[in-house]
Amino acid sequence: MLTSDGMDARYAAPNPTAAPGWQLRRVTEPSRLFGANGLRTGPDGRVYVAQVTGSQISALDLGAGRLETVSPKGGDIIAPDDVAFGADGTLYATEVMDGRVSARDTAGRSRVVRDDLPCANGITVHQGRLFVGECRDGGRLMELPLDGSAPRVLLENLPSPNAMEVGPDGWLYYPLMTANEIWRVSLDPDKPYEAQRVATGLGVPDAVKFDAQGFIVSTQVASGQVLRIDARTGEKSVLAQLTPGLDNLTFVGDRILVSNFTGEITEILPGGRTQTVLAGGLNWPLDLTVADGRLYVADGTYFYAVGADGSLQTVGMLFSPGYPGFLRGVTAVGSDEFVVTTSGGQVGRYRPAAGETDYLATDFDQLYGVAVDADAIFFAELGTGRVHSLRGGSVETLATGLDAPVGVAIGPDGAPLVAESGAGRVVRLGSGAETVVDGLAQPQGLTVLGERLYIVDAGAKNVVEFDLNTRQRTEIASGLPVGAPPGVQPKPLKGMPPFSGPQGPFAGITAGDDGTLYISADGDGSVLAVRRT
Repeated sequence: MLTSDGMDARYAAPNPTAAPGWQLRRVTEPSRLFGANGLRTGPDGRVYVAQVTGSQISALDLGAGRLETVSPKGGDIIAPDDVAFGADGTLYATEVMDGRVSARDTAGRSRVVRDDLPCANGITVHQGRLFVGECRDGGRLMELPLDGSAPRVLLENLPSPNAMEVGPDGWLYYPLMTANEIWRVSLDPDKPYEAQRVATGLGVPDAVKFDAQGFIVSTQVASGQVLRIDARTGEKSVLAQLTPGLDNLTFVGDRILVSNFTGEITEILPGGRTQTVLAGGLNWPLDLTVADGRLYVADGTYFYAVGADGSLQTVGMLFSPGYPGFLRGVTAVGSDEFVVTTSGGQVGRYRPAAGETDYLATDFDQLYGVAVDADAIFFAELGTGRVHSLRGGSVETLATGLDAPVGVAIGPDGAPLVAESGAGRVVRLGSGAETVVDGLAQPQGLTVLGERLYIVDAGAKNVVEFDLNTRQRTEIASGLPVGAPPGVQPKPLKGMPPFSGPQGPFAGITAGDDGTLYISADGDGSVLAVRRT
């Protein structure tokens, strides 16, 4: 397995430090990638990794054991989901959340090829022809002529086509995720396009490539299988059984590498064996909660429990039964029961062991933090600048006109406290919005212990303790890898329905029974712990 030696860090920052009287430790290891989506072996032999949530493309040199950032977070390419190369070395990337295809030349200059392709996802180049698919219900397969002329629609009204490849027979093969099938389409531009089904009854295929013998190799996102399929008969065999969340694959010579939403890259070996090439980790993380002495992490497409050794144990994920959707806010309300908010604008009661979610309120615009007391749920709606309460099935708006409300906690007097991230303050909601703490850079996560409020300030990259009685403010940890790296201005992630609404960072904080504070270090993809010495 590749280690961190010689690899670009996802977040290059000084080590975080704790103030006197406090100690800080890592609970989970930092992540190298922002997940791993599209994979493609480049003309230089390196494996290029598209990372949607990080708006980043990295290149992995297997021989040298090096990982290099090629297109960085904050750069011209936003939310890349798949990549392909032209004969001249130009890298083409689909930008799934912006509905674009961009090209990056060998000098590092980027340009937009098309910007009218909703949910642009799968992409491939064959004999100078560029093909793109839209991963959505009613999606299209398109050819984008490299001379800039009008695109050609090969097929339309498809159920979520994804990563595709031209086979040795000259037909374009593509998976249909919603239909759970693989199809192919002829590519002769002088004849009507003909589509044929190749394989069915799969594990939700999301990528198709071909091995040297001409067999399809396909990742299955829901089952976690890597399948080898005879394109002539549809007969299939299992090359490997991995965990759900597989996204794409590539060949490096005869070696097969597959990617996972977690950022893990795995090599498939003969006889069903596998080896980890690059360890996975957290995409973000987002909100945190503690239940029965155990720490839980909301990470968008995954919900984890953290083991005593810092390992991430999957409790639920996007394709598991009853998963509520892209998880952002979370608060434990019982054994195996959590109140959550999703990027799709839903408040739900999630029971992962039972595989069930009851949606309590829906149709909001970018929900973030959530807090629960004996009879109410409080939640922040960033998109409209509002904070709401939910009691007995009825929603009441408690505040409007707030500037990017995100974190929510309940004060010792029972009143909700809200991190107004855009205004750099924390407010108490009563008859109005009363300022409790101001002069912050970008407050996000909040938690309350006794009479003390703890604030994660993603802009200042610190955690602040605020005494609600004396109003004394103390910085207890600084230099934290939260928020974007210094000097980087991330581009908005607009979401990709139906999988998620708009995505954005949320450095959450929660407290354990012993007073330990747990912090989402969304910059480097880890969880930190701070406690008094």
